[in-house]
Amino acid sequence: MFSSEVISSFNELETSIYHFICQNSDKVAYMRIRELADETHVSTATILRFCKKVNCEGFSEFKIKLKMHLGENKKQIIKSAQHSLVEFFERTLKGDINEKIKDAAIQVAKADNVIFIGIGSSGILAEYGARYFSSLGKFSMYIKDPLFPIQSKLMFNSVTIALSVSGENSFTVTHLNQLKQKGSKIISITNNKLSTIAKISDINIPYFVTEEFNEGANITTQVPVVYILESMGREIHKLKQ
Repeated sequence: MFSSEVISSFNELETSIYHFICQNSDKVAYMRIRELADETHVSTATILRFCKKVNCEGFSEFKIKLKMHLGENKKQIIKSAQHSLVEFFERTLKGDINEKIKDAAIQVAKADNVIFIGIGSSGILAEYGARYFSSLGKFSMYIKDPLFPIQSKLMFNSVTIALSVSGENSFTVTHLNQLKQKGSKIISITNNKLSTIAKISDINIPYFVTEEFNEGANITTQVPVVYILESMGREIHKLKQ
């Protein structure tokens, strides 16, 4: 509700109002302007100036926006881990996922260079994937720096494995586009087979689970990704024997 630009524009009194609101949001949403002024030891005029700085015509509009903000941030009911697993098994494992995993494993086994990329929780799993593949005898790297230099000669006979829940992360899309233009084959593991990342991939392995968010954080289960990575790694190991 408060952008960094707005917060930086607050004077000392307005900053004290901001702190009080952050600590008493539920209470402030139902206060009268005089009550808030008394609690924060400022004048009602100062409250009104504060409201204008956060793009509200008056205190009433500010309270409406505050209530909407509080409603958006109410804790959601989080599904059990068992529910997520059942959903994955019913939606994904009954399809052709194992064939796609085998096709991807063949491409990785033949590649000279294997690169994993991802952001956030997908980035953590990308790092895990690189370590897991390396442990099974297929040396792999993980790139997390968007400015990491990419040389064409290193992309010859290479495979890039991209992880993304939405399949729309701008950093990953940009990086994949660069890698693809350098000649790298793209394998993506996403939750949406119609996403941008899936479309620009040579092979896409979708896993179809319901995305979940808690206060803006994406908490979609990553169990399917671990299953796909480990299955692919074991297939690669078998091909190398």
